Amino acid sequence: MKKPLFILLAIFGTFVQLHSQENPLSPLNNPADKSLLKSETSEMNWFMLKDTLKVQIGRVQTQIQKKKEKIYIITTVDIKQTTTKWVDSTIVETQNFKPVYHSSFNQQRDMVLQFGEKITGYYLDKKTGTKTNISEEVNKPFFDSNFYPQLIRLLPLKEGYSNTISIFDYNPAAKIGAIIATIKNTQETTITFKGQKKQVWKVETTDDISNNTAISTYYIDKSTREILKQEIDFGGRKMLMELVD
Repeated sequence: MKKPLFILLAIFGTFVQLHSQENPLSPLNNPADKSLLKSETSEMNWFMLKDTLKVQIGRVQTQIQKKKEKIYIITTVDIKQTTTKWVDSTIVETQNFKPVYHSSFNQQRDMVLQFGEKITGYYLDKKTGTKTNISEEVNKPFFDSNFYPQLIRLLPLKEGYSNTISIFDYNPAAKIGAIIATIKNTQETTITFKGQKKQVWKVETTDDISNNTAISTYYIDKSTREILKQEIDFGGRKMLMELVD
């Protein structure tokens, strides 16, 4: 009887593994190490790359305030040759990163989202002056699309790690609703950063926002879980963000 029992257990284990892989990560399926996320302020320089040229086009500041019940994230993008900054604010629950609030204000549009039984708010297209009241129902759990880059660095990363993440995004020009972000591959490697050798997780991702045509590659410090740099490849173009000391 031992052999048939072993076979049954092996089959059951395989089924559970496959079933878990089919369920995207969400606040209800969340293996992230919450202790890795702390209150902090960081800045990244934003570059456009072309052949051997590396031209800075802006700077991105991220402020994280971790409270007992909620986490507040404010991202400010300062683009050169523009007078208006791009400011995104995100609030999630500390316990499981369930989204609470998201707003985004820039030259092109204003957007406010309140997450509850329904997703409510508004979207103002500043080019056309059109304001759309938002009332969306989603029957599955998800993270805010603005939060998932933070989520990636908190996951149980290992060589070959891949997964899918359920996210919500509101973009009339692209996607609206619960969509999927994908961690395609994870590699352990060494990079030279600011003249020092760093052991990092190289995490390659894509998502439905770009119809999976844009690939973001994160280089995450293994010891601190800081994002040291991020490469973005899309439409034959390439951008780079690098952490400022």
